[in-house]
Amino acid sequence: METRFPALFLLLIMAAFPAIAKETRATIVYDDVATELSGANEEASQLWITTADLTRATHFELKPQGVCQEKLCFPIPKARKQEFLRNNAGKSWFNLTAFAQLVRQPVAHDAGLSTWYFGLRADQRQTLSSLQAPDFTLPDINGKTHSLSDFRGKKVFLVTWASW
Repeated sequence: METRFPALFLLLIMAAFPAIAKETRATIVYDDVATELSGANEEASQLWITTADLTRATHFELKPQGVCQEKLCFPIPKARKQEFLRNNAGKSWFNLTAFAQLVRQPVAHDAGLSTWYFGLRADQRQTLSSLQAPDFTLPDINGKTHSLSDFRGKKVFLVTWASW
């Protein structure tokens, strides 16, 4: 019984403190720019990076009013501060995946390559102001021009194609 107590005690202590992930290399793709990080923490599908790397990879910086980029600023909810920030091993760490959830930003992660892709935030996405297609004019195969507005009130089937 004496030999089990220290091991059980150690397990209880470890469970009481958040896991300290091993620093690893990671690639972050943010605003379509890839940034290599030499020290990132990946734990439980969360990406923790230093606040210096936050600025380097995303151009956001941590300020008293929140996570800011020029005049754009996203406040961190005070009740959830521990989800976003922590100090560990003399460094300030920021949970970039928690921030992505806060700003409704899609995230794709390739664990094998340790690569994280961050899509457009909700404030960056364009939305249709109406369900009406804009008017345009194009030639048919015989060279006669037609405008979409010429078919107003009729059903139109549009086929589009792009080379990219």
